[in-house]
Amino acid sequence: MRRNDREIKNFEEIADIFKRADTVRVGINAVPFPYVVPLSFGFEALNGKITIYVHGAMQGYKHDLLRSDNNVCVEADIFHGYARIQNGVTVEYESVIGFGKAEPIFGAEAEKGLAALLGHCGFDGFACGKTVLDKTLVYKIELTEITGKRRFV
Repeated sequence: MRRNDREIKNFEEIADIFKRADTVRVGINAVPFPYVVPLSFGFEALNGKITIYVHGAMQGYKHDLLRSDNNVCVEADIFHGYARIQNGVTVEYESVIGFGKAEPIFGAEAEKGLAALLGHCGFDGFACGKTVLDKTLVYKIELTEITGKRRFV
């Protein structure tokens, strides 16, 4: 990281950014260009590890790409606004970037992932029935590397 003074190293602070972010962007390897998709998400922060849960229909471009290469980059950010500085304008923000593998999950693990997603989206305790689970593909992304960054004037 070029600006070490903006780096976030504390795990709880990184987890808090995920808690407050409303969307993750998942970067997937594609040819000839990378594919980035914004997704609603849920997450767990346990024992110094972040696990992200995302979902989608059972088929589509995202799923085709992940079947051929499941290495992903996950980004989340919180935009706090623009601010004047001495020589111009800057942005105040908090962000995290992590890397991992998107693994499809099924059964009880998929239910757990959807529960985390629904809880993060404000529907804690809302349960998806079998009909929804039968039409939904849930992915678990265990982040193996993660960095955080912020800037406030």
